[in-house]
Amino acid sequence: MDERGFAPKLSDVEDIANYILESRGAKKVGKLWAHCFVKRCPELKMHFNRVYDFQRALYEDPKLIEEWFRLISNMQAKYSIVDSDFYNFDETSFMMGIICPGMVVTSAERNGRSKTIQPGNREWATAIICSNEEGETIPPFLVVQGQVHLSNWYTETDFPVDWVIKPTSNGWTNNEIGLKWLKHFDKHIIR
Repeated sequence: MDERGFAPKLSDVEDIANYILESRGAKKVGKLWAHCFVKRCPELKMHFNRVYDFQRALYEDPKLIEEWFRLISNMQAKYSIVDSDFYNFDETSFMMGIICPGMVVTSAERNGRSKTIQPGNREWATAIICSNEEGETIPPFLVVQGQVHLSNWYTETDFPVDWVIKPTSNGWTNNEIGLKWLKHFDKHIIR
C-alpha cells in the first residue's frame, strides 16, 4: 500500500487485522496491538507522512515522463540545441515574518511546549530563480509587496547589484512582472 501512495495509519492496520479476525470468528485485537505489530516486524517502520496531490502524482507516470524526454531529445537533435541552452526556472512565494515550528532547546523543568513570538509582518514575497543544465544561474528576481522601491533596500544592505527587486501590490507575479522577468532572463543569457 505504501508504494502506491496509500500508507496505512496504525488505526488502518488495526482495522485490517480486526476484519481478518472477524471473518475467522475470533475476537478483536487489543488497543496497542498495531503499534506492537509494527515494532515486531523489522521491515515496517513508522514515519510522518506528507500529503501529495493526486493530480501531481498522475504526472509522475514513468510512461509520460519517458515520452516527454523522447520529445525533447528529438527537438534537441532536430534544432541542434546544446545542453547548456536548457534552462529551468521556478518561483516560490512565501510569507515574510512567519516562523515555522521546530525543535528548540528549553529548560528541563519546562512543562508543555515552548512558544516563539511571531512578528506581526505578514507580507508576501516571491522569488524567481533560474539555472541551466551546466549549473549557470541567472541572478534572482524578487517580487515584494509594496508600491515603490525603498532606497535602504540598496544602501543599507550588501544586496548584489545584478539581483532585481520589483514591488507589486500583493508581492505576487503578474503578466507585467512576467514580461520584466523575461527581459531580465534575456539580458543574462545572451552571449
